[in-house]
Amino acid sequence: MNRTLLLLSAAGLLALGALSLGKPPAPVPPPPPPVTDTSHTVSLPNEPESTAILPLVASEPTSGALTLSGKLSGAYVQTGPSEAFAWMELKARPAPPGRRVPVNLALVVDRSGSMAGRKHNDAQRAAMELVRRLTPEDRLALVHYGTDVTVIPSRLVTKEVREDLLSLIQGIYSDGSTNISGALQEAATALYPYLPEFKVSRAILLSDGQPTTGLTSEPELLRITRELRDRGVTVSALGVGEDFHAALMRGMAEQGGGFSGFIDDSARLSEVFSRELDQATSTVARKVELRLELPAHVHSAEVLGLPSTREGSIVKVPLYDMAGEQTVRVVVKLTLAAPASTEPLPVLSASAHYVDVGRDTQAQTTLALKASVTDDPSLVRENLDRDVRVHAVRALGTQQMRAAVKEMQLGNRSAAVGLLSNARRLFGSSASALSSELAELDQAEAAYGNAANDGDVRRESLKLYKKTMKNFGENNAY
Repeated sequence: MNRTLLLLSAAGLLALGALSLGKPPAPVPPPPPPVTDTSHTVSLPNEPESTAILPLVASEPTSGALTLSGKLSGAYVQTGPSEAFAWMELKARPAPPGRRVPVNLALVVDRSGSMAGRKHNDAQRAAMELVRRLTPEDRLALVHYGTDVTVIPSRLVTKEVREDLLSLIQGIYSDGSTNISGALQEAATALYPYLPEFKVSRAILLSDGQPTTGLTSEPELLRITRELRDRGVTVSALGVGEDFHAALMRGMAEQGGGFSGFIDDSARLSEVFSRELDQATSTVARKVELRLELPAHVHSAEVLGLPSTREGSIVKVPLYDMAGEQTVRVVVKLTLAAPASTEPLPVLSASAHYVDVGRDTQAQTTLALKASVTDDPSLVRENLDRDVRVHAVRALGTQQMRAAVKEMQLGNRSAAVGLLSNARRLFGSSASALSSELAELDQAEAAYGNAANDGDVRRESLKLYKKTMKNFGENNAY
C-alpha cells in the first residue's frame, strides 16, 4: 500500500514537472521610458549660474538688408530626449544716409461717438501734423469711420492737396459706432492701385473702442489684416484711451507686420503718427518672416511670445517690417531626441525671408545651429551658455506674466497673483542678470494689489502687457 502511494506521488510530481517545463516564461516588463534631460531648462538646487559664453553664429550671406545671428543654450545635448533653447537676433542694416523712401499711406481714423471731445481733437491735430510732413513724392488716402466709412481718395501730397486735406480733416465730426472692418477694406481699396509704384505701402489704423459694426470677431479682423500684408500693405494698429481691444490691436499689428500702440494719453498721437511716418520712410526690409527648419530628431519648436505656424518640418514666424538698425530677438524652446553622434548634431536651421526695399528684390539669410552629443550630464551643465540661459529664463517668466494679464482682465485676482509669483521664481533663478525685470514685476504686482476699481485693473494690465512685449524682444510697440 505504501509502495503504491509512493509510486502515485512520484507520478504526480513528474506530471507537474512536465507541466511546469512546458509553461511559457513570465513576460519581461518593458523598460521604463527614458528620462528627458532638462539641464538647459531647469537649474538644480544651489547650482551656480552659468559662466560659459558660446560664440555667436552669423548667417550667410552677410550682405543684404538683414543679418541674423544666434546660438544654442549649450554646447552639448544629452543622448536621448532633452530640451534646449535657441536664441536669435535679426538686425536691420543702417539705412543709406539721406535716403527717404516715398510712401503710399492710408490714415484710418476712428470718429465714432466715443471719440468725441479731447480724443477727437487730438486725433485731428495729429492727422494734420502728419499731412504737413508728407512730400509731393508721397501718396495719402484718408479714411475716417464711425458706423459708416468715408474715404478721401489717395493723392500725391502736393501743396494744393495738402491744403485741401487740412481743411477736410478739420471738418471731420464724431458720430456712430466702430466699423473697423469696413474702414480697413476701404483703405485696402485706396492703396492697392498704387502698390506697383511704391516700395512701401502702409495703413495706420486708430481706434478707441471695440468693433461693433461690420465684421466684429477677432479671427475675421485678423484675416483682413493678414490679407493686406500678403498683398503688400503693412498694417499698424493703434489703440487710444482705455476701452480699446488691446489683444485685437496687438494681433492686427502682428498679422499686418506693423506697430501696435497702447496710447492712454491722446496728446501723444502726434508723436506716434510722426514715428509711424519715420518708420515707413526708413524701411529697409518688409514682409519679414523667420522660418525654422527642424531635423527629424527635433520634435517641436515653441516660439516664445510670438505667433507661429507649423507646416511639416517648418515653423513660420511672421515678423514686422524693419527700419534701419531695428532689431527683433527670438527665443525658441526645442524638444529633441538626440541620437549618439561623434560629429556635431544639427539642431536648428533658421532663415529670414524678406523683401529688400533698397534692391526691391526677395532676399534671405540662413543660420545653422549645432551641438555635440554626450552621455555625461555634468558635461551638459558645465557648457550651458550664460547669456542664452538668461534670455530663456526671461522668456519663460514673461509667459507667466502674459498669462497673468489674461487673468487680470477676467477678474481672477488669485490666479493672476499666482502667475506673477511663478514669474518671480523664474526670474530669481538668474537674479543678478534679471534684477530690472524683478523690480518691474514687484512694481506691477504692488500696483495691481492697490487697484481700487476695474479701470485701475485695466490700466495695470495694459502696462504689464507692454512690459511683456519688451521682455520678449519685440521692438514694434508704442
